[in-house]
Amino acid sequence: MAGLVLKLGPRERVLINGAVVENGDRRSRLAVMTPNANILRLRDAIHPEDAKTPVRRVCYIAQLVLSGDANPADAKHQLLRGIEQLSLALTDHDSRACMALATDAVLDEDYYKALKALRSLLPREDRLLSASFA
Repeated sequence: MAGLVLKLGPRERVLINGAVVENGDRRSRLAVMTPNANILRLRDAIHPEDAKTPVRRVCYIAQLVLSGDANPADAKHQLLRGIEQLSLALTDHDSRACMALATDAVLDEDYYKALKALRSLLPREDRLLSASFA
């Protein structure tokens, strides 16, 4: 099976090309066959008031493209600039690998993959921020 496979829990919602789709009462798998479809799990969505940290802000920009609320060309430059700024603070090997994946995805205009790679930085950012306030 080609394409993106989404595994949805009961009543889970997902945004696909601007349309909110809700799963039924049971777990299911959904294959998205259209290349470059804009997909966002609503449970993973970052609300504007929560985009207060550097990684969350960059994730939020990618999310805006996926929801259709941002022009991909404008967001592409913002995302690349944001990833570059993150690379100044997150210098470990794993973070660099995540940012390299995100950069490649943005350059390929695959904002779903970019968001996925950037979201993997959130636990690291949370640990760094909690350590700096401790």
